Amino acid sequence: MIREQIEEKLRKAFEPAHLEVHDESYRHNVPAGSESHFKVVIVSDVFTGQRFLQRHRAIYGELTEELAGSVHALALHTYTQKEWDGLQDTVLASPNCRGAGTLA
Repeated sequence: MIREQIEEKLRKAFEPAHLEVHDESYRHNVPAGSESHFKVVIVSDVFTGQRFLQRHRAIYGELTEELAGSVHALALHTYTQKEWDGLQDTVLASPNCRGAGTLA
């Protein structure tokens, strides 16, 4: 499964203190069973001193194969441990997809 591939690659590359990979494909206008839309919440001190763009590019670099394949969207929430502690485990919910649920 794609979700497990993403998790494995991110764990290996970033050694996260916290990692969540959510398959949000069901919230989008895709056929049932699709694995195309994901939300990643990752907490790693590897991100210390990096801007969000650098963090995102690093993740995209690790997931090149998935992004070239079936993964259409990847919502990234990247934090250092210090940033995560300041959030009190609050991550914004993903927005609703336009046209979600309209595919027959």
